[in-house]
Amino acid sequence: MNIPVLASKLYIPVPRTKVVFRPRLIERLNEGLERKLTLVSASAGFGKTTLVSQWAVGCDRAVAWLSLDERDNDLTRFFLHLIAAVQSIAESVGKSAFAAFESSQSPPIESILTVLLNEISALQFKIVLVLDDYHLIDSERIDDALLFLLEHLPPHMHLVIATRENPQLPLGRLRAGGHLTELRDADLRFTPDEAAAFLHQAIGLDLTAGEIAALESRTEGWIAGLQLAALSMQGREDIPGFIRAFSGDNRYIVDYLAEEVLQRQPEPVRRFLLQTSVLDRLHGPLCDAVTGQAEGNVRLSDLEKGNFFIVPLDDRRQWYRYHHLFADVLSAHLKADQPDHIGSLHRRASIWYERHGSADDAIRHALAAEDFTRAADLIEPACPTMAKLRQEAATLRWLKALPDELVRRRPVLSVWYAGALLTLGKSEGVEERLRDAESGLESTADSHERPDVRSASAEKVFVDEVEYRRLPGSTAMYRSALALMTGDVIGAMKYARLVLDLMPKDAYLKRGPASALLGLSSWTSGNLDEAYRLFADGMADVQRGGYISDAIGGTNALADIRIVQGRLRQAMSLYERGLQLAIEHGDPVMRGTADMYVGMGEIHRERNDLQTAMQLLQKSEEQGEHTGFPQYRYRWRVAMARVREAQGDLQSALDLLGEAERFYVGDLFPNVRPVAAMKTKVLIAQGKLREALEWARAHGLTARDELSYLREFEHITLARLLLARFRSDREYSFWHEAIGLLERLRQAAEEGERAGSTIEILILTALAHHMKGDTPAALGPLERALTLAEPEGCFRIFVDEGQPMEILLRAASKRGSAPKEYVRRLLTAFGRTEGKTSAKPAPNHSLREPLSERERDVLRLLGTELSGPDIARELMVSLNTLRTHTKNIYDKLGVNNRRAAVRRSEELDLF
Repeated sequence: MNIPVLASKLYIPVPRTKVVFRPRLIERLNEGLERKLTLVSASAGFGKTTLVSQWAVGCDRAVAWLSLDERDNDLTRFFLHLIAAVQSIAESVGKSAFAAFESSQSPPIESILTVLLNEISALQFKIVLVLDDYHLIDSERIDDALLFLLEHLPPHMHLVIATRENPQLPLGRLRAGGHLTELRDADLRFTPDEAAAFLHQAIGLDLTAGEIAALESRTEGWIAGLQLAALSMQGREDIPGFIRAFSGDNRYIVDYLAEEVLQRQPEPVRRFLLQTSVLDRLHGPLCDAVTGQAEGNVRLSDLEKGNFFIVPLDDRRQWYRYHHLFADVLSAHLKADQPDHIGSLHRRASIWYERHGSADDAIRHALAAEDFTRAADLIEPACPTMAKLRQEAATLRWLKALPDELVRRRPVLSVWYAGALLTLGKSEGVEERLRDAESGLESTADSHERPDVRSASAEKVFVDEVEYRRLPGSTAMYRSALALMTGDVIGAMKYARLVLDLMPKDAYLKRGPASALLGLSSWTSGNLDEAYRLFADGMADVQRGGYISDAIGGTNALADIRIVQGRLRQAMSLYERGLQLAIEHGDPVMRGTADMYVGMGEIHRERNDLQTAMQLLQKSEEQGEHTGFPQYRYRWRVAMARVREAQGDLQSALDLLGEAERFYVGDLFPNVRPVAAMKTKVLIAQGKLREALEWARAHGLTARDELSYLREFEHITLARLLLARFRSDREYSFWHEAIGLLERLRQAAEEGERAGSTIEILILTALAHHMKGDTPAALGPLERALTLAEPEGCFRIFVDEGQPMEILLRAASKRGSAPKEYVRRLLTAFGRTEGKTSAKPAPNHSLREPLSERERDVLRLLGTELSGPDIARELMVSLNTLRTHTKNIYDKLGVNNRRAAVRRSEELDLF
């Protein structure tokens, strides 16, 4: 992946050669390995990082280290670095998780962590993950994700958190469960012996026992205080008097001693310390650029040797950082002594980072310098790369940090602002930003000359000339997306066509989305052939532009269109082509591939190959949610619900559809099969007409509605409900309403060339006539449905209608006008063929009410040694659903316990 990971954050800080060894604390850390979490939580300056790094170097486990900073509050950045840390000790781990971050939208982090934890579980050695400076994280999402990781930690993995304050984790529960080892201020304080060793070995001071005891008492064993005191005492004659001179809390000691330390340094060293305090990472050439000197490497080396508060960040001693506490003191002194210089120091750092290819750091320092024009100049060319890396959230943070008036004057930035909002699913503020961009363009046009971006005398309105020239097209594209998001199909099509008129042929990443938006608009309108052509053109351009994962994801839309058109074979080819595309680009589990298996499972279900359908859905689930797009969780549950429905397990189908409804995420794709309507279809099959009627009333559906493609499935479901009410009440008005609605639906579907919809409408029309006892009238629409369905191998659309459809198929077979072999295969799916029954009687033949296929599955497992929860897991259903099936089985068998059910089943040869 081309997402920047700072390697210096992954090194274990190298312990100083003269560091005080602390065996009592090392032993505590070793004992903690038997638990899940070690928490080293203490105030600044208590040696947390030094202790943990000293322990890590001598630990008998592989240690992955991550030094955190404030930028890691971005969820994606945090976990990219966490995964990179683990990869530093286990290269095979995390590749799939890394790939998940290439998605156009944020993937579910728990899915990514699940895959990561599974890969860690497969390792053959024990590992430790250290998160240093966790107090810099202020993100509820990261806290929640870390808790998920902790709760599912593999037995051979241990987590260490070093922090100034308690993390937002359930520490009480972890303590009670014996999962937590804690080291606090009291544990980390130097004992008198450790203080003596530190002052003598590390600092080189030979003090009397009394002086050491006094100093330890004054600092209360606080390591930072001892170190500052020792630095201040070097070269003094009156040590006892100096020790008596300070007292009070840590903050006072820091201020006092730091000032003492700074005042005692030569002016060049003091100036270097203050000026480089603006940097969160220190590197010789970078320090030279900031200070204007040429001795950065020497200064850093001398500071380390002199036991200043400097921490090496790599094993080559090229990158360092100041101890956070010392950095705070230096920053405060810089602000007090040289407030006018702070901006120029940040500006120099920004220039250095820009020259060395780190746009993120260059922008951060430009913003800190409040050099907003420079920051804008850096942000603008960085936006395309950030978009390709799916870092729109970071882009939005940058843009929000700029003065609003500056963004308004920069049309390219205004457009990227709008694009970042839309990508993150936010429509508020988009229109305002697009108007700003258009105003900027108009003012430029009014000047009758293009502003020269290199001219010092002209105000800059853009940096990226290519993006500036494409602004009209970019603005139109985002207007199209905004219109479609808000239901304005005509506006969406108008602006999308404008994009294609304005953009050159090679602007793939503008023309592709525009064509796709046109396709989605046509799809919403029910013009499926045009929708397919336009969306396919858009995905081809997206693929040419290098967005392979998005191109694969677009396969779902293309296949959905073909399925509605009744072209299952083409839909299957699309899914197979999507998987092949991922393999060709070296990633068979690329984002979007999980959706391919779900779609293939749907087609196998329709062809009545339920076993293959289940295998594909299980393969998709095992591959992980992170390899699916945001709608994956919804699509998977809908597909599994339809398999359960085909198995006769209507309660499981309803449960899964309820979950799907919770997971549904609205996007630009038309929602042509609402979950609520699918649930109602199952309720009708269960005979729960009152609940189904409540759905129709809640959605304002009547047989006299004006029809639209978006509500086609809802109206088909309404026709089912009307027929069910006729069958229940024998009220002919319901039948007439249903027939009239079905006729209008058929005409609309045929005009739109939606063969998939047409087949279902014809089937319902046939069943409606059959309900009235008019078989000849029923066979006409049935035979037309069979003719449309046979080339694509459709099965379940007929078989799911149950016994009335079986009767009609037998009648059609006798009449001889229907495809004979096709009808024979359909009747076989019912368990019978024309003119005879199956050789073996159906297993339900001795029961007054037959067992469903799903109930037979449960019954077979009741005859094993599996417990109830084990059976639920085996069948992938909830325990409540299993209990419902078990109760139904007992009722149908006339028994009241499991043993009796098994005995009765054996008597009836149900096994």
